[in-house]
Amino acid sequence: MEDKNPKMEDRRGEENHSPIFSSKLEKLQGLSDEYSGRWEKCWEQGDTGWDLGQPTPVLLQLLEKETLPKGRVLVPGCGAGHDVVAIANPERYVVGLDISETGIKRAREISSSSPSAKYFEFIEADFFTWRPTEIFDLIFDYTGLLHVADVNMELYRFFCAIEPRMRASWGTRMHELLKPDGELITLMYPTNDRDGGPPFKVSVADFEEVLHPWGFKAISIIDNELAVGKRKGNEKLGRWKRCL
Repeated sequence: MEDKNPKMEDRRGEENHSPIFSSKLEKLQGLSDEYSGRWEKCWEQGDTGWDLGQPTPVLLQLLEKETLPKGRVLVPGCGAGHDVVAIANPERYVVGLDISETGIKRAREISSSSPSAKYFEFIEADFFTWRPTEIFDLIFDYTGLLHVADVNMELYRFFCAIEPRMRASWGTRMHELLKPDGELITLMYPTNDRDGGPPFKVSVADFEEVLHPWGFKAISIIDNELAVGKRKGNEKLGRWKRCL
């Protein structure tokens, strides 16, 4: 049976029924709807310059080292699903989540003949409102700034696209979706030289601010030596454990 922290449960219950929480949820839904349209347009037009066409290099390294938890895995903002397929095996069942209908269709097409197909699935849903039947042992969240060179526009996954005052909701969702003792992996690309947003300024301290109250502790935060493109030399690999 899952251990629960009474104070955390009380806090969550109070937040879920408060006018402030409802207001935040409505704003997050509006933000998701706005970016859903942008993502969808890019997928439809083939402007997917953020897609490496292969799994994230540092993820492959972590898999080779066999240091990742086994069990259920979530990849939010999965796109074409390369990371999902790479993680999936008899010891890990992976859910790829994305808000784009076209993106999810593309992921299913690419992975349809994968020998590990029975160990993963793709779901079209909003990260902030989706309610899975089971929670996860591992979450791989490739957050930060994504550049689409073909159309010279910027798209952003979860964290840096959220107004800073609403980022606590991201931390809340990670707490809700991850099992106690589960691990959250974040690839963090700081954007400290920006005014306004989105994307908004992001630092490692911003992640700590929203994760620490929910009992997350950093196992390690190191430079990602396998970062690609403009991220090289700037991206951080964070590994967090949910201790509460």
